[in-house]
Amino acid sequence: MNERLRKLLGTDTLLPYWLLLPTLIFIGIFFLMPLFKAIGLAFHGDAGFTLDYFKKMVSDVRFFDALKFTFLYTITIVPLNVITALAMALVINTGFRGSRFLLYIYALPLGISDLAAGLIWLSIFTHRGFLNSALYSLGIIEHPIHYLSYQHINYTFLSVVAAEHWRATAIVLVNLVAGLQMISKDYLEAAEVLGARGWKKIWYVTLPLLKPSLQAALIIRTIFALQTFAVVLALAGQITPVLAGEAYFWQFLYRDSHIASAYAVLLMAISIAMTWVYLRYLRSRTEVIRG
Repeated sequence: MNERLRKLLGTDTLLPYWLLLPTLIFIGIFFLMPLFKAIGLAFHGDAGFTLDYFKKMVSDVRFFDALKFTFLYTITIVPLNVITALAMALVINTGFRGSRFLLYIYALPLGISDLAAGLIWLSIFTHRGFLNSALYSLGIIEHPIHYLSYQHINYTFLSVVAAEHWRATAIVLVNLVAGLQMISKDYLEAAEVLGARGWKKIWYVTLPLLKPSLQAALIIRTIFALQTFAVVLALAGQITPVLAGEAYFWQFLYRDSHIASAYAVLLMAISIAMTWVYLRYLRSRTEVIRG
């Protein structure tokens, strides 16, 4: 049976490639084909190659607001996610009794979809939500505060940041906990022998060794932050437009696949640029030497 299987698959050296084939087929059908289709729709019109759809996208009255809020959400949410996740990961990595249960509690938001998370936080920040009810019961406010309105865009922005921070910190946490567990205890013990304790040990030993995991977590979280849509839609609607939301509206409300694809291509270009920045400036020392 083994001989027949080897003859069917070829030599043993080809076996890993056969094992990768299902993944490659999945990527080709569900990623590469839609990608090439979107690029084609963005750059190709009835008369052939054109940049008219990008010109229409830029001239859209909501484009620059969407671009601004996309970057504002990204540069606000991602650092908060990383700092919070790093603090939680360091606490969990101490291995105290109950740390594994705490990890499960922290990871609970991973099982909640973006839209569901948005609706949960909508029940908190809406006009008659839990936050206004609590503040009114404590006598702090006399009238409900309209957190989600054009009159209080800052509150709306912070509401989305709070919801995304709660929902997505667990994504970074899982990466950092895995990275911390891969660090050999020999390094930490050697640091203690040399007199490094507390914050010095974290700063000079743990963080440099954790850099690859931090790099991966930053790339993944930044790409997802640039694509933030469902939470924004649930909480802010079109008060704080984002690029992913505009792509959705152009596709399903305005029925223009070309401009929707232009938004998608723009998001892809920004994601690639941010990934390059992380890969370029967050390399470990060994990678720099090899480079």
